[in-house]
Amino acid sequence: MAGDPRWPAFARSYGFDPRRPVQWEVEALEPAELRRLVLAADDPYVDRDVLARQIAREEEQRRALAPFWTVGIVPGGQVPQPACLKRV
Repeated sequence: MAGDPRWPAFARSYGFDPRRPVQWEVEALEPAELRRLVLAADDPYVDRDVLARQIAREEEQRRALAPFWTVGIVPGGQVPQPACLKRV
């Protein structure tokens, strides 16, 4: 059988017929629809309390690090250099 040699194991694991390969072309979906589908599939597995704590922690870290970074992105999409490392 031509195709991905991992297909039979994947098919058996997820209840598909190994003799009838299927494929999904997610790049054909609009980005908003793909995002909606992924978030809907993830939703039952997300612990909202843990997520809220993690988001708050990341915000605290951003605020703490803000003085060390220049504001904005330089042309070309490069990551700004920490202000404390800039040459005078």
